[in-house]
Amino acid sequence: MMEFMLDSANLPFSVSLAIMLFIAAVEGVGALVGFALSGLLDNLMPEMELDVDGADVGDHGAFGEFLTWLRLREVPVIVVLIAFLTSFSITGFAMQQILEATFGFMLPALIAAAITLVVCLPGVRLFAGVLAKIMPRDETEAVGSDSFIGRPATITLGTASVGSPAQARLKDKYGQSHYVMVAPDNDGESFEQGAGVLLVRMAGSTFYAIRDTKTDMLDA
Repeated sequence: MMEFMLDSANLPFSVSLAIMLFIAAVEGVGALVGFALSGLLDNLMPEMELDVDGADVGDHGAFGEFLTWLRLREVPVIVVLIAFLTSFSITGFAMQQILEATFGFMLPALIAAAITLVVCLPGVRLFAGVLAKIMPRDETEAVGSDSFIGRPATITLGTASVGSPAQARLKDKYGQSHYVMVAPDNDGESFEQGAGVLLVRMAGSTFYAIRDTKTDMLDA
């Protein structure tokens, strides 16, 4: 089995499986130390204001339209990513094994990967659509990152200093938690783990914040 999986013709599927296992491991460890890869992935997604029923997708270019079609803004990105990696690996291995058992050969890696991609993407989209319908509405509501400005957050991992952002957790207007990268807005300031901050602006994928004195007073 290992020889089959590590065959050069199956390299795309082996790599996909390895990435999926790595992501699962990081999420598992992160749950213990307060780091959320899923939140960071959601925050790094291109900004798209869309209707969760798919009626209003706006003009976001081909890539944005593809992400909308794949429903990557309706459910947590990491769920769809793991579903895709798993489906891609299993479908690819199954196809190559059937070909080898039936005809005595396997397709070249690039051709096999292209065929598998076309086959598994509709299934991943269907999975995301079903998941979006069974998840609570407030968990699937599309929320723009610019709506986080003015909201309080808590530093959850590392120390945020100028030029060195740290991870922070906040809740949007629906009560859903998000993880973002935060740096101090004022020179010479730093926020230790557990500090309460107030997001005041955003540049790129980094939010800039000031210390939330109300939170500090409550903690005192």
